[in-house]
Amino acid sequence: MLTHVDAANRPTMVDVGEKRVTGTELRTKKGPVFDTAIVAGVMAAKRTAELIPFCHPISLEDCQVSVDWGAPGEVVIECAVRATHKTGVEMEALTGATAAALTVYDMCKALSHGIQITEVRLLAKTGGKRDFAADESA
Repeated sequence: MLTHVDAANRPTMVDVGEKRVTGTELRTKKGPVFDTAIVAGVMAAKRTAELIPFCHPISLEDCQVSVDWGAPGEVVIECAVRATHKTGVEMEALTGATAAALTVYDMCKALSHGIQITEVRLLAKTGGKRDFAADESA
């Protein structure tokens, strides 16, 4: 019996409410926030097909994640991805940027739970059926 599938054959999370509590211990130190976010973004972009159903696995030729300060209290994250394939890499770029943002949140949440991740969007795409550039005035 598969534990992550319900009676209707739909994916589900395992209920651990009745499991016995065990002691665990973990010792680690979180590293530099921006550098860690860059690594997380690249790792996520490379594994997009494992995270997003129906995304084709694509061998990325390049993935560059930048994490920098924007306006005061604002972090700007960009993920640029390149591949030669039959399909585009929009999902890889969005996944990389989002994972980097989630990493910043995870590492900074002790400072504030009011951190917001906003404006995750495609900025530009070249190749494929048509090119795309976001309207920067929006």
